[in-house]
Amino acid sequence: MSKPVLRLGTRGSPLALVQAHQVRDALIAAHAGLAVEIVVIRTTGDKVQDRPLSEIGGKGLFTREIEDGLLGGALDIAVHSAKDMLPVLPDGLMLAAFLEREDPRDALVSPGSIARLADLPKGATVATVALRRKALLLHARPDIKTVPIRGNVDTRLRKLDEGVAQALLLARAGLNRLGRGAVGMPVPVEDMLPAAGQGAVCVECRDDDGATRELLSAINHAPTETCVRAEFAMQAVLEGSCRTPIAGYAVLGDGGLWLRAKIARPDGSAVIDAERRGAASDALALGQDAGRELRGRAGPGFFED
Repeated sequence: MSKPVLRLGTRGSPLALVQAHQVRDALIAAHAGLAVEIVVIRTTGDKVQDRPLSEIGGKGLFTREIEDGLLGGALDIAVHSAKDMLPVLPDGLMLAAFLEREDPRDALVSPGSIARLADLPKGATVATVALRRKALLLHARPDIKTVPIRGNVDTRLRKLDEGVAQALLLARAGLNRLGRGAVGMPVPVEDMLPAAGQGAVCVECRDDDGATRELLSAINHAPTETCVRAEFAMQAVLEGSCRTPIAGYAVLGDGGLWLRAKIARPDGSAVIDAERRGAASDALALGQDAGRELRGRAGPGFFED
């Protein structure tokens, strides 16, 4: 069953619009005659650019208004960067599709073309918006100074050129999707484990909207879904948000699913790792088990500065 017009909600940043068009184009290719209207929603996270997300309510600020549109019936689907999603969705909503994952790694961008974190000069200043990146960087390089940076990809690159820092960390996937793949150097996951869901685009809808769920099933990339759901399951056990430095990355191979997970103190003074290997069909259980191990080993107060 199809609808005359499917209303797709998205943020209005250049990257969000690229991702929204990718979903729209995939749906139209899969369903002849389907019309998809892109509806731009300005979220609180887009409006407030002068403070870190952790100070103004967390990464749900990039999804709340769009999810309100879904629940109120003004939208049929919503497109998000998966790493922006909260571990638990509002009642009545579900993630119904994932596009094939882009490069999940972080990227190191430096006017001096520094290729590796280890090559940053002693005492260098690095701009980053994510507590995860800050904590893992400080753990590896306690001499580094970090400064917060907000704004879309082009805004951050401009601020770097203006001298706000000597280097910038951001997601490789965003650069690739915006046609900026030549900018910066990818950081190996062994040096900086990605955020849960990083590099993936997800599509949200109402869980009682069977017609829309059927439409979305045609564009779902099952391997990406399996990996991201394992990462999300780990994060949910830890009640992760942008206030908690949590990393998680799963891959599928001949041996099944391999999940690596990591938590860090915000100041980088301690890091705890866990990993799980098992069947892809056990992705959720593997993620939950890794989360329980990390939570147990960390103890209360681990994420407090």
